[in-house]
Amino acid sequence: MSDILNVSEAARPAQPADARRGMLRPVLWLLLGISAVLNIVTSNFGSNIFVGIGFGLATIACAVALAVHHYRHRRP
Repeated sequence: MSDILNVSEAARPAQPADARRGMLRPVLWLLLGISAVLNIVTSNFGSNIFVGIGFGLATIACAVALAVHHYRHRRP
């Protein structure tokens, strides 16, 4: 007798968390590009140094998040 409550992973419909996980990488790439450009602009035009540091830290954070996402979700 089969258990009707036991649903395999393949038979489940896509969950909203799966959709959000699929959108995380493009959003991180977009933020990486924007923060890198803003870091370059603020560094070259002599803006407040703390603004440039903030954009630099945001760039590094996006790059690290992309690397972590890649290694956690790569196929075996």
